[in-house]
Amino acid sequence: MKWQAACAYIEEHHRHHDPPQGHQFSLGVLTDDGRLVGVAIVGRPVNRNLDNGLTIEVTRVATDGTPNACSALYAAAWRTARSAGYRRAITYTQDGESGASVCAAGWHKVADLPARPGWDAPSRPRRALGTENVARALWEITTHNAPALPDLRDETRDETRSARGRRKRCPECKSPITAATTGRPSRYCSPACRQRAYRRRTR
Repeated sequence: MKWQAACAYIEEHHRHHDPPQGHQFSLGVLTDDGRLVGVAIVGRPVNRNLDNGLTIEVTRVATDGTPNACSALYAAAWRTARSAGYRRAITYTQDGESGASVCAAGWHKVADLPARPGWDAPSRPRRALGTENVARALWEITTHNAPALPDLRDETRDETRSARGRRKRCPECKSPITAATTGRPSRYCSPACRQRAYRRRTR
């Protein structure tokens, strides 16, 4: 189905997400009398480490509650992606969602991902979406010759410490770097040190 129509359905029926920014294709499921009861939006993986040209992500699925509509959409999304040459399809469910519809379509869970505080960062501000601090599960379905799934990033690790567990220090003033409450950890202990380093590099 068309992108605009799929987005409109997501806005009306999805419980916790707005429509995504783009898609590769979108699908709808109809009843025998032609009534639209669900849509799926499929695009490139949001996680850039999984965006290898052979992987597609089901980024949104929404239905009006019609039985089996979700599993029909997941199954159709994979058939469409596989026919286009993709070797892996992935999707996520939130903590509290059983994933029964994904499982019924032949997908299997590959990882439980811990909650993260959000994607806001000083270098790239993001508005709160209401889905922060929610654990997720990663699901996939693959062809027999799909490349191995890359190591998944631990989104809750303390990035202010080195691999040996030592507290990282600011390269400008050598003070310890404290953990940020949201977004990516800074390389510097303060905005002032970051600005001094920038001025030195651009002289």
